Amino acid sequence: MRASRLINRNVNAQRGRTSMRLEPELWDALEEICVRESLTLAEVIRQIESLGHPGGRTSAVRVHLLAYFRRAASEAGHRAAGHGSLAEPSGGRVYSARAGSAAPV
Repeated sequence: MRASRLINRNVNAQRGRTSMRLEPELWDALEEICVRESLTLAEVIRQIESLGHPGGRTSAVRVHLLAYFRRAASEAGHRAAGHGSLAEPSGGRVYSARAGSAAPV
């Protein structure tokens, strides 16, 4: 049997100290948000919980991470970061996660 990659850490949430299990990459992403927003991990977790995600805390954290970095990957986010456009220079196509390929703009 393969060992789980999930890392268990204690966090201070709205109702006190608890634990969460996330992939190492997600813990890294949470730490990056903490640095970017000048917040502690506890503050970020409490903010996420206050949004009222219908799933559990871990699900809410995963959804928040996706939304946070998707906003940064928007066209405006790319421009602000000095990255190229989401559209390819020679075809006006953008990647569609639904279609799984580039689609016309």
